[in-house]
Amino acid sequence: MWGRRASVLAVRPRRAFHVLTLLCACAKAPQSAAPLVPESCPLPGAHGPVSIDYLACDRQRARVWVPVGDTGSADVFDIAKGAFARVDGFKTAERQAQGVKRIAGPSAVAVGDGFVYVGNRATSEVCAVEDATLQLTTCLLLPTPTDGVAYVASAKEVWVTTPRAHSLTVLDASAPARLAPKLVIALEGDPEGYAVDSSRGLFYTNLEDKNRTVVVDVQTHAVRETFQARCGADGPRGVAIDESRDLVLVACTDGVRVLDGAHGGALLGSLETGLGVDNIEYLSAPRLLFVAAGKASRLTVVRLSDSGQLSVVATAVTAAGARNAVTDAAGNAYVVDPAGARLLKFAFGVSR
Repeated sequence: MWGRRASVLAVRPRRAFHVLTLLCACAKAPQSAAPLVPESCPLPGAHGPVSIDYLACDRQRARVWVPVGDTGSADVFDIAKGAFARVDGFKTAERQAQGVKRIAGPSAVAVGDGFVYVGNRATSEVCAVEDATLQLTTCLLLPTPTDGVAYVASAKEVWVTTPRAHSLTVLDASAPARLAPKLVIALEGDPEGYAVDSSRGLFYTNLEDKNRTVVVDVQTHAVRETFQARCGADGPRGVAIDESRDLVLVACTDGVRVLDGAHGGALLGSLETGLGVDNIEYLSAPRLLFVAAGKASRLTVVRLSDSGQLSVVATAVTAAGARNAVTDAAGNAYVVDPAGARLLKFAFGVSR
């Protein structure tokens, strides 16, 4: 339990911040163009290439959150206004991986209840931002680097994948502006990706190095089941849930697998979508799955049947490295072009 390790942790006081409101000046797709030709919206203050990982969409407020490590900011795109606001104040650090120097900083976002939580890979912190004012409040220091961040509303908790420690780190968000350490869930491998089944009280993550998908009970914090992900040597990445049919959608690096959550993760369907898949996004009402393949520079929109079969609805050309698509309430999809330092919006209505 973390309560016995308080000396390792620190909650930082309110720090200086400012919010810049910038018109996006999106480049509109021609009206005569085919569907899914994107609008292009430059990230404020970024010139590319930029390091981008997990995006998030706040569908209630119609905003897309883009954490940008290179600028030490969380860029917040107002969908209706076509404008960016930039929340500054996050620290950055230079990192070297495979001989290449990169700037690490804000890298993951989870939308909570009145607050948005930003994971910072440079400092191993999770920071709270008030969503009404876009004010950065406090940051909680974790003893191990953060990766994905998810909000579990039923428990008022923030769950963080912490792969270096082979664990899930659970934070208490009952006081939403000031996160507190709660406990650590030990895993048998490196967690990658996250999804919450709110109706069943389950949390899903993958073990990238073990080619498994893990099911965790939200109330007891115990691992309930482990499924074969069937992603091959590269292992699984993101995960999404169809709650009404208890179907688990697992992203492999080259496509998607559909597992039967009610029957031990039996394989129901699969689809190849191109190389470079990471996180995935699922809209339950229209049964649409959005898969961005960064190496293939392709966005694939897929429909999920009752039996777990996948069929392609549409595809579009994106940009090299564009991955981790998110969607708004209207079914529009968003990815980031890292080299061009721009947000790409693909207008795809759920009524289609």
